[in-house]
Amino acid sequence: MREYLLTLCVAAAVTYLLTGPVRKFAIAAGAMPPIRARDVHREPTPRLGGIAMFGGLCAGLLVAAHLSNIGDVFSQSNEPRALLSGAGLIWLLGVLDDKWGVDALVKLGVQMIAAGLMVFQGLTILWLPVPGVGPVALTPIQSTLLTVALVVITINAVNFVDGLDGLAAGVVCIAAIAFFMYAYRMWYGYGVEAAAPATLFSAILIGMCVGFLPHNIHPARIFMGDSGSMLIGLVLASSAISITGQVDPDAITDFTGSSRSTVHFMVPVYMPLLLPLTMIAIPAADLVLAVVRRTWKGQSPFAADRGHLHHRLLEIGHSHSRAVLIMYFWSALFAFSAVAFSVNSSSLGIVMVIVGLSALGLLVLLLPRFRPRAPHWAEAFVPPRYRRRRRRLAAAAAAAEREMRSEDRPPLHGSTAIGDRSRLPDRRPVESRR
Repeated sequence: MREYLLTLCVAAAVTYLLTGPVRKFAIAAGAMPPIRARDVHREPTPRLGGIAMFGGLCAGLLVAAHLSNIGDVFSQSNEPRALLSGAGLIWLLGVLDDKWGVDALVKLGVQMIAAGLMVFQGLTILWLPVPGVGPVALTPIQSTLLTVALVVITINAVNFVDGLDGLAAGVVCIAAIAFFMYAYRMWYGYGVEAAAPATLFSAILIGMCVGFLPHNIHPARIFMGDSGSMLIGLVLASSAISITGQVDPDAITDFTGSSRSTVHFMVPVYMPLLLPLTMIAIPAADLVLAVVRRTWKGQSPFAADRGHLHHRLLEIGHSHSRAVLIMYFWSALFAFSAVAFSVNSSSLGIVMVIVGLSALGLLVLLLPRFRPRAPHWAEAFVPPRYRRRRRRLAAAAAAAEREMRSEDRPPLHGSTAIGDRSRLPDRRPVESRR
């Protein structure tokens, strides 16, 4: 665990430190597109944040390669090199798109090439656990098609959800934490060495997102752009592929006792490979709805609009920060529910907790204008907008300032009756008044 934490911290530190210089570079390079009709920010903001995130990825892999335990992943598996090659191609495509713009079909083609490059180097899905049947081996063509489809879907799902400050980085960070918990349990709890690459990828991805979030929280000083959103989408897909397509179910059967138990154990992680429905449920749902909505209107599925889930949250009255927190909540609910089911799928308590949290989330969605107030003793630990005393003082100060401005403002011509001279200020010299 200490080596994974060290790798995570290195990726986070490098990403955080590189984001400031990258922001200056983006401004100097002119990677600040004008405000578009579908944008929610009001000032031009530089992009190319993916450059810093790619630096965090490279630093994390470099440090991990020199550690005693994690370093064995690089000698026993080709997956880290496959990830780095595919990520480099996707990152280069994103940089070009952030600066000059790239056609949607071209981006789709390069995404498929990057996924095929990873498949060629061994990062692919070899079998799937099917409930009631057991592990089903895939042919090379089936394996390639399924892997490419998963990579492309995940990349575009993360890219579509990147519409609010800190949204994509936070949602992917939550999904990566869930993947890390599951992969680490398989690696050290069940002794499955094939889960080590997925654990490493998830730890590095968490560091990349954590290091970039301080610069991207509302109001954002820099956007990750396509160079960042497609990059973290590919790393997230690589974790899912590695943890399912490379882990031999027979290795888990020795601990679970039967093939059927093994299949049920792996279902919560195998499901994201199909739609995905759990770890990245919110971005995937947004992707499906966007494709259906645009196709129904006769538009291209890649045409931009303001119909995403986060846009709808803003339209019904939620603030920018509140909309992001709601998306965080639902992402965490889906992701960690899948992890909880993998630990104990027959527990009624887990089901009741999930139902209760879902009801709480629906209640928050129905009260967009409700703003809770913290008690006086907790005001020092909450954001200023939740502090009653400070809010009252600010309102009183604003009212006093408006009153002073109205008194200092000279009256307009004709605003006072001619006969009512008492309301006009006495502008005679002091000597003449006496």
